[in-house]
Amino acid sequence: MRSARSRQLERATGGLRRFRFVPAQRWHLTLCFHGDEADPDRLGDRLAHRVGQAGRAQPGFGPPRLRMAGAGVFRGVLWIGVQPAGDADADVLATVAGMAGSDPRSFRAHMTVARWAAGRADRDLLAGLFADYEGPWWEARDVSLVCSEQQSGGPAYRTVRRVSLAVTC
Repeated sequence: MRSARSRQLERATGGLRRFRFVPAQRWHLTLCFHGDEADPDRLGDRLAHRVGQAGRAQPGFGPPRLRMAGAGVFRGVLWIGVQPAGDADADVLATVAGMAGSDPRSFRAHMTVARWAAGRADRDLLAGLFADYEGPWWEARDVSLVCSEQQSGGPAYRTVRRVSLAVTC
């Protein structure tokens, strides 16, 4: 006997071609997408420099306390959102996203948990599967610049640069 959640998943994904959950080893939070033409060394240097400057100049800048919460749908993507613990954590997250290249006013930190190739998703039904999810709190101690490399089994992610958010003067 299938659970109500299983039936809801089937209804939400029935019209989507090649719907699949992203394996846990590929999970990561996305702050900004730079594309294939970006220079990862230059981006990494810029990010490290900006984080270092903020750590020295902005009181309270440091690892934000976050949790995964809520869900949404982009074209072809089901994602889980990121919830800061408080205003100061939200400010640090937005600042770091801006340093990474995002527009802090419109960016949405998220983790992709499923993809599909084609078909129109019922956004409310699909996101509703995880709308009430609230994960444990954790501290984001660093930010990584990651390259995505397409392989036969899906993308492989390679860390190009890791920058600590626990900056000391």
